[in-house]
Amino acid sequence: MTDRYAVIGNPIGFSKSPLIHGTFAQATGQDIDYTAIEGPLGGFAGAADAFRAAGGLGLNITAPFKLDAFAYATERSERAQLAGAANAMKFDGERVLAENFDGVGLVRDVTHNLNQPLKGKRVLLLGAGGAARGALLPFLAQEPAGLVIAHRSVDKALELARIGAGHGAVRGCAYTDLVGQRFDVVFNATSASLRAELPPVPASVFAHCALAYELAYGKGLTPFLRLAQNAGVQQLADGVGMLAEQAAEAFAWWRGVRPDTRAVIDKLTVPLV
Repeated sequence: MTDRYAVIGNPIGFSKSPLIHGTFAQATGQDIDYTAIEGPLGGFAGAADAFRAAGGLGLNITAPFKLDAFAYATERSERAQLAGAANAMKFDGERVLAENFDGVGLVRDVTHNLNQPLKGKRVLLLGAGGAARGALLPFLAQEPAGLVIAHRSVDKALELARIGAGHGAVRGCAYTDLVGQRFDVVFNATSASLRAELPPVPASVFAHCALAYELAYGKGLTPFLRLAQNAGVQQLADGVGMLAEQAAEAFAWWRGVRPDTRAVIDKLTVPLV
């Protein structure tokens, strides 16, 4: 019997998840049907109930429903609790398990696909929203020399740093505090690139930077990546690898087999020009 999975969001037409999971299923010999659901705004619970009633076994969750999915769940992983959001759910009878694979997918892309270890590195994370919260514990688990979180609202950066304080060397600051500081790896987890804008980060942070990573994907050379390139950063990347890796984590959670991501990454990569 074919097992049913789906991604839910609004809007959902842009989602690459059906293509990704279809590719994974074919490569691993898994008999699944994976579709996209455009959930009504304010109606996540009803849409999830209907999917479960029809035999659905798991959901990927994208904007704007990650907080709704977190609230809907009966059990939440530590990663989901820290992020305060879920990007994957698994249904087991009355149990609804929530996970957040965004951060672990990001770290795997950086360390495995891009061959950039974070251990002992000076890491800068721009932004303190859901994506940054999801990345916090996976980043600190890599034992960087230090993780700095910068945000327009310094209070949010400080709050996130306090959450991670027991897990490694982390501190929060305002963008203005970055002047004169240098980092080995810089991540843009803000929404600025979705609006073709540049976060207010000084170019000096890239002086000794080995990798500039844009969490948004498919946007080409964003203002953030262009600033890094002009500052001399040799390795630039967007979030397509993160997208594929978090999907592979969810697939393995559901199916017990982890697919290789290379074919999906190659298929979805947009040149950074």
